[in-house]
Amino acid sequence: MYHSSFIGRGRELAILQDEWDSGQSRMLILYGRRRVGKTRLITHWIRSTAPRALYWVAEPTSPVDQLRSFSQALFGFESNSPVPEDFSYGSWAQAFEQAARMAKHEHFALVLDEFTYLIALEEGIAGILQNAWDHHLKHSKIFLIISGSHVGMMERGVLSYQAPLYGRATSKLHLLPLPFKATRGMFPNYKADERVALYAIFGGVPAYWEQFDPNLSLDRNIKQHLLGDANLNQDEPRLLLQDFVSEIHNYASILRAIAYGYRTPKEIASASGLNERHISMYLSNLLQTGFVERRVSITETTASRQGRHHIIDPFLRFHYRFLSRRQAQLALGVRDQALAEIKKHLVDFIGTHTWEELCREWLLRAAGKNMLPFLLDQIGSIWNREIQIDVAGVNFMDKTLILGECKWDRHVKDDNVLKKLVEKTEKVLPREGQWKVFYLGFARSGWTENAIAFAKGMKAVKVQGKRWQATGMLLRTLEQVDDELASWTVG
Repeated sequence: MYHSSFIGRGRELAILQDEWDSGQSRMLILYGRRRVGKTRLITHWIRSTAPRALYWVAEPTSPVDQLRSFSQALFGFESNSPVPEDFSYGSWAQAFEQAARMAKHEHFALVLDEFTYLIALEEGIAGILQNAWDHHLKHSKIFLIISGSHVGMMERGVLSYQAPLYGRATSKLHLLPLPFKATRGMFPNYKADERVALYAIFGGVPAYWEQFDPNLSLDRNIKQHLLGDANLNQDEPRLLLQDFVSEIHNYASILRAIAYGYRTPKEIASASGLNERHISMYLSNLLQTGFVERRVSITETTASRQGRHHIIDPFLRFHYRFLSRRQAQLALGVRDQALAEIKKHLVDFIGTHTWEELCREWLLRAAGKNMLPFLLDQIGSIWNREIQIDVAGVNFMDKTLILGECKWDRHVKDDNVLKKLVEKTEKVLPREGQWKVFYLGFARSGWTENAIAFAKGMKAVKVQGKRWQATGMLLRTLEQVDDELASWTVG
């Protein structure tokens, strides 16, 4: 691990602190994907705030072992004498009553991490905790934090209306990956395009970032830590998936097909070699993991048959595109060839995925900063059988549309790119109404003087079609997107 500093999470730390400062009984539900930083967030808050706190993590062992471990943690928290090896409370109900006694007169933070292991192994544990909360814990000064990595199980077993603990939590926190802005703090010597590449590989998962040495070049880090013998991420895709699905080999085949650009169920079935009749079930399960999503054009309804499947977890997307088929090659130490292959295709990979995603994030945040002429209902992409628009926003009530083009190659872009974008307008308009259209251009390496002049002239020259009228155009470079996202992103 090359990083020891704690980056970001200002909003999340403030939520934890507000709950603690209330001085009353509080229950916070914390959940998010593996490696996203839940444990680091909690332990950093405990160390920096120094509350009276006990952190306990469940493990995939027997129910008897779980109760004994928790019992001994409680016993040892305030005891100066050694905890007997065989000590255990008689039941979880008794253990939770003891926790309430520990918080009767003095504020006490109790963290139950990886609570989903308890849900899976200890039948009725959520109901036992609910009963203990209603009768004992909520009358104490406890701050109970329940944390878990299995997002679906946390939502079903803790947060859903049918769950025993429903309505007891005073706050919930879905911990998401860090925003792109945070790469500046972790990799201050990297240029913007290198940090975009890093984000394309790992997304915003800090545990993955920490495996890269910020003093090494991106190429050296990839070669040494992703393609080397000591690659810590080799088993990570399997670990991420096994929480949700069995038959991991079939899901791996589907993820590999999607990573290579196959988007519809029919295409995915053909590329993966799986029976098309079963693909919808597999895809449905993958959608529930949160690692995959089905997207539709923002001018269509969710029921559209033109839906496309995308891997939205960057780490899995990169792994199944570049690493999963190279395991034998990497085992033999053929790293230079693997690195050359990755670099050969990485520009297109980033341009298709990460750069477009960052530009859509820019559009979302810019709309909230009054930098654009329209308020937007939806942000995404637009496509049909003829046309693809990388970045788009729409407001159906106001009949306003924003269309954007994203370019990630190293060439400065001319006005031809912008003219082609405007020419697409007629083919992507929603079916009814008169529309006002604003245009965006995003280019990694910037724009020529002709392009800048063309964009400025969009207001002066009346550009319109049968059912639309242009209202202007705004151009952005990578440096501008990087700076603006950094200034607009909280935390």
